[in-house]
Amino acid sequence: MTAARGELIAIEGVTKRYLTSSGPVEALHDVSLSVGEGDFCTLIGPSGCGKSTLLGMLGGLVAPDEGRLLVDGQPVTTPDPRRVATVFQDAGLFPWRTALQNVEFGLELQGVPAARRRRTASELLGPLGLSGFAEKYPRELSGGMKQRVAIGRALAIDAKILLMDEPFGALDEQTRVLMGEWLLDIWRRTRKTVIFVTHSLHEALFLSTRVAVMTARPGRIKSILELSMEYPRSVESPEMAALRAKLWSEIREESLRAMR
Repeated sequence: MTAARGELIAIEGVTKRYLTSSGPVEALHDVSLSVGEGDFCTLIGPSGCGKSTLLGMLGGLVAPDEGRLLVDGQPVTTPDPRRVATVFQDAGLFPWRTALQNVEFGLELQGVPAARRRRTASELLGPLGLSGFAEKYPRELSGGMKQRVAIGRALAIDAKILLMDEPFGALDEQTRVLMGEWLLDIWRRTRKTVIFVTHSLHEALFLSTRVAVMTARPGRIKSILELSMEYPRSVESPEMAALRAKLWSEIREESLRAMR
């Protein structure tokens, strides 16, 4: 496997097992992957192949049974929001906080003075497309807006790495496409390193610099697709259609294997 230029993340021979009522289950087996600084790397694969487990390990929330994970050459052992921020499928906003206050939350935990965290959060609302919604509560926001607030909360702490676990999975198709375009714009401006989990081949090809295809459980890295096409990309182009067919063939094979 070719290492990414300017390597920021190194996953080396990682294996993870879980104990269940019927015995141990291996979720990941000997996973190795390197991700370069500024990459947008997407993980795709059949349901249950360990994508979310791998993200949890990178966030310091799950410990591997074998192997190790490094960020900037340092082992990942505990959550460190100064280096890694995570966005989940559920926005997880505090209903008693306004949009602005939710974006501020991570800075508040870090002990950032009130005036500075308010200024940082306020400056993010424009790029988030939420300038007129600073004082709105989550119940007053659409699903897409809530996810933008959650992403803003992660961006506010200015971590190098952004982990995104199916952040648009609960949205309708139209909103999902628009959110993908918005995220791409944010990423191109901030150049954070993104590890993105999705089941959507459209999202994977539209957003990523690299796509890592995982096998059925126990999850391994089956293949890596490097995407060098310029942005914005047309998913209807012959090149993208061919890449989509290639990815679908690999994932279909693994999905069928998981069903046997």
